[in-house]
Amino acid sequence: MNSSMISLVQQLAQTLLANKLSIALAESCTGGLLAAHLTDLSGSSQWFERGFVTYSNEAKEESIGVAHSLIERYGAVSEEVAKAMAEGVLKNSRAQVSIAITGIAGPGGGTIDKPVGMVCFAWGRRENNLIQTRSQTKQLSGDRQSIREQACIYAIQSLLAQFTPSATR
Repeated sequence: MNSSMISLVQQLAQTLLANKLSIALAESCTGGLLAAHLTDLSGSSQWFERGFVTYSNEAKEESIGVAHSLIERYGAVSEEVAKAMAEGVLKNSRAQVSIAITGIAGPGGGTIDKPVGMVCFAWGRRENNLIQTRSQTKQLSGDRQSIREQACIYAIQSLLAQFTPSATR
């Protein structure tokens, strides 16, 4: 793990611990890479609750309850499905915070509408019994490994930004 990733994971750990929160993940195109980065940090069991690698559509449906109709209508690589993944993780874990990542890491699998490097992210937050999510799509570039690493970095950075008071952004 490179030093910038180590620093990001340490920041995330400190933020989650300071807020008494735990995190759970739903990963598709990153295939568990984000969970691996988070658990590389000693002591991660204090704030990392669990990770789901829901690579296939069936896994998204069966493991975290993404509706088949959502996948059919929008495709697995969509903000709608990413949001459902982020919600599904929170419904199937004890975590209060979630990250979901679904995309096309390449080199194949891209289309005109959904090119290689298109990655959809969602971040969930459970407070009391209410789940709120937000989502975003990014177009990343590079080879398969680079796209997957960039997705992990962006997912953490964006989550951390949600904890930063708006006056300092």
